[in-house]
Amino acid sequence: MEYDKPTIINLPKVHDPRGNLTFIEGCRHLPYDFRRVYYLYDVPAGEERGGHSHKQCHEFLIAISGSFDVTLDDGKQKTTYTLNRPYQGLLIVPGIWRTLENFAAGSVCLVLASDHFDEDDYIRDYETFIQSVR
Repeated sequence: MEYDKPTIINLPKVHDPRGNLTFIEGCRHLPYDFRRVYYLYDVPAGEERGGHSHKQCHEFLIAISGSFDVTLDDGKQKTTYTLNRPYQGLLIVPGIWRTLENFAAGSVCLVLASDHFDEDDYIRDYETFIQSVR
């Protein structure tokens, strides 16, 4: 599986009367083997996260709890996705600016990244991002 644009991916959902279970396997459910896992939580009302793009790193975002919006910008158009299902995530490919906002109270955003942290992989200035995609 290969992706060249942001994509919603449904993950396996194992139904059980004791509670449901969802799992993720790198190179099976995602087009890469993830090397870094992090999560965002306790985001104050009205705050935004993200505000950057990656040169090489892919990221897969899941609303483990609650909901939030992810606005993606490829330099030509913006698309907003609402994540609110723990068995569904948003794959973000390199070269896409992302902003996360409208976090419901108690929301947790889990991120599975294709690479270890590397500050040089980030574009944190929007004008620099726009110049890089044109």
